[in-house]
Amino acid sequence: MIKRTMRDVARLAGVSVATVSAVINSSATVSEVRAKRVRDAMEALDYYPDQVARSLKVGRTNVVGMVVPDITNIFFPQLIRGVEDAARQRGYSVILCDSNEDPEEERRHLDTLFSRRVDGVLIACSDPSAGYEHLMRRRFPIVFVDRIPRGMVHGGVSTDNVDAGLRATNHLIELGHERIAFITGKLGLSPHYGRLEGFRRAMQASGLPIREEFLREGDLEIESGRRLGIELLSLNPRPTAIISTNNRMLLGLAGAFADLGIPCPSGVSVVGFDDSVWTEHFTPGMTVMAQPAFEMGTAAFTMLLSRMQPEQAEESQEPDLQLFPAELRVRGSTASPAPDPNSHSVSVKKGLSRQ
Repeated sequence: MIKRTMRDVARLAGVSVATVSAVINSSATVSEVRAKRVRDAMEALDYYPDQVARSLKVGRTNVVGMVVPDITNIFFPQLIRGVEDAARQRGYSVILCDSNEDPEEERRHLDTLFSRRVDGVLIACSDPSAGYEHLMRRRFPIVFVDRIPRGMVHGGVSTDNVDAGLRATNHLIELGHERIAFITGKLGLSPHYGRLEGFRRAMQASGLPIREEFLREGDLEIESGRRLGIELLSLNPRPTAIISTNNRMLLGLAGAFADLGIPCPSGVSVVGFDDSVWTEHFTPGMTVMAQPAFEMGTAAFTMLLSRMQPEQAEESQEPDLQLFPAELRVRGSTASPAPDPNSHSVSVKKGLSRQ
């Protein structure tokens, strides 16, 4: 295979090597006619600039790394799309890595990204309790997204999870629910801890008891949601509503309803997190707290860019943590609880309704 050079391109285009370099690097103004001749020559010769050599010369690669914990989770593809869209508009490429919820795999990915001299890294951490001092010591541009580690001193972009948990719970309380259960993902991860905190605040503000037997922690897997759902639905008395903080566990919870033959919402109401085609077209459609994943991805790259190019950042002080509100999308999985036949007040109401 013949390796083409800029000299070959310049010769075919009938211009100087400096002109070819100016077109490739956008470092000087070149007339559109001459620029087209250069691009046509590059295409004819199948020539691609040596980005490694260029990055050594200019001190940057125009490439960023992104590490996510689970590419199969419906939240992360939309987040990644937001990052890639913003990066492409600013002339950057993205190297994507999946840590598979494994801190060691995450560390290996980060080492690889550093060795490739990426200009910055976006990361949704797999184990915030492990600490990220090794990244902070590098003084390297980094932004945490979705999952924010404890003691975070760099930038971060996340959903306002406390507010999301509070509003999801208030929706059920306003429908008349008092026995509300909560299935959470790993509480070491900031989204799930924040959503549980919002749940506690809503229940306490309404004077409702938080029953320990109604609080269950899972591992973000479908089977975990199914198992915990069966446990909750088998209680006596069982909850009249359940909140699930993770979309995969929500799928498992739906399976628990089917296993036990309990209808939703006439038997038990359900609120989940994250929206997708299946949550909207489920039977019944799922009431969810929808996170603005695409917008969060765009904001995360913008924050990273300001750290990679501080000389071009806006003068206004950028917050260390940018929080996005989730949107409550009410569908058929939530309704008022069925009357309790053991309640005297309900019996009176039932008697009045028959008159």
